[in-house]
This record gives sequence, C-alpha cells and structure tokens, in this order.
Amino acid sequence: MTLTRRTLGLILLGTGACLLAGSASRLFAASTPLGAGQDPPNRREFSIRASDYRFSPDRLEVMQDDLVKLTVESADVAYSFTIDEPYRVSRRIPAGGKAVIEFRADQPGTFDFYSNMTNDARHAKMRGQLTVRRR
Repeated sequence: MTLTRRTLGLILLGTGACLLAGSASRLFAASTPLGAGQDPPNRREFSIRASDYRFSPDRLEVMQDDLVKLTVESADVAYSFTIDEPYRVSRRIPAGGKAVIEFRADQPGTFDFYSNMTNDARHAKMRGQLTVRRR
C-alpha cells in the first residue's frame, strides 16, 4: 500500500473521529458518576417548633443516607436541639429565633433528640425521636 494524500487524509480523519468519540464517552461518563443501581440521596426537610417546652413534631423518620435539613424555631423561650451519637448535633435556638441544622443520616437506628439547657427543669422533659430506616 502506498501512502497517498487520500489515504493519509482518511487515516487522519479516522484518528480524529476516534479521539472525538473517546472524549465524548469520557464526558458522558463524568456526567453520570453514580454506579448502576445507585440512587442519589433524598433531601428531607423538616420544620420543628419548640414551644411550651415541647418539640412539634416530636417524631421524625428518614431513610439511611438521606440529607436532612431541620429548621428549629422557638415560639417563646430559648431552647437547644441536641442529638448525641452518632450525629453529634447540638444547637441553641434563641427565644423567638430559629436555627438550621443539616447532616447526612448515614447511621440506621432510633436516636433521641432533646433540649440540653439547664436553666429550667422543664427542658429535661423535651424529648423526641429520629428514626433512620435502613435502605
């Protein structure tokens, strides 16, 4: 086979097409980072009202690996919102104010949340539960 301008042009055209196809496939693969069968995490948002030394609602349920956003609002006095292990969340909510708490619910189980303020004995009775269901 002799190398003519025509064959050289076809070789270059084929090489360019292969390079473009490879780049396009890498670009497409990068836009779909999840493996087959994996679902993206859900985003769960809750508004919790702290009033009269109670949380409302006092029961929350999410799925494992959900992204959780809690907006805790005080209707009267200052409170706190605390979840111990494994999430280690503790936020003070000022009187009449609110706090936003975000975390990934990556550990299944049932976890208590409560107010850890000590200026009034009624804070010790403020309890609720977060249930994280296994996927």
